[in-house]
Amino acid sequence: MGLFLLGLAAGLLIIVPAACFIARRAVCRTKNAQGAKRDSERLRALGRLAGGLVHEIKNPLGTMVLNLGLLREDWSKPRDVKEKRALSRVEIIEKEAKRLEQILDDFLAYVKGKKPELQEHQVAEVIDEVLDFFGPQARAKKIEVRTNYAPHLPKCLIDRDLFKQALINLLRNSQEAMPQGGELMIRAARSNKALRIDITDTGEGITPENLGKIFDAYYSSKKAGTGLGLATTRRIIEDHGGTISVQSQPGKGTNFTISLPGKD
Repeated sequence: MGLFLLGLAAGLLIIVPAACFIARRAVCRTKNAQGAKRDSERLRALGRLAGGLVHEIKNPLGTMVLNLGLLREDWSKPRDVKEKRALSRVEIIEKEAKRLEQILDDFLAYVKGKKPELQEHQVAEVIDEVLDFFGPQARAKKIEVRTNYAPHLPKCLIDRDLFKQALINLLRNSQEAMPQGGELMIRAARSNKALRIDITDTGEGITPENLGKIFDAYYSSKKAGTGLGLATTRRIIEDHGGTISVQSQPGKGTNFTISLPGKD
């Protein structure tokens, strides 16, 4: 049992630095290659290479997570102190393995940079679909979710799946900012010919010195954050021809504003 746990821990210690190294290398090269076609092609190749490597890491990692879950179930009723310690270690490794899975998923979403396949949608309906998925998590965290949609909202050209991903990243960010619970308000209204969406939480807020960094790749103020969720969200919104901005007050909450071109 002990050797098994040590083996799993050693595997994670190898995988995490490797994934982080690949990710940071990709981001650094991206920043240094703007405007150069040759470098752009090299970056795309690097992205494909990194994405392939991440997929290769995810396969054995998924097997590890599955077996750790089975092992935790087998040890769910420890008989003595030694077995309690073993169960605790299994739970810690399982938690870290799942966190690594999330890091890899965020990295893949960031490097793949899928081009939106735009179709006309009523965005309020898409928001409601996301909230149906997010609602149980919010209630479990004592977060009250409210919506307010103005009448006669314009339809927008969006990639439904990508836009949902952007929204989920924002909702997840708000949830993490309210560890003791709170309120989350989603509002949608027409702004000239555009659609304006405001996502407001009553969470911890963001300090002025960090406010300008939150959309940067690999910046995160959270211990468990990957620093890619909001960077991916901004890219998705901008790929839709829209904009995203943030206002925040420490101790009072944060508001994200999305603006999307309207169809009518």
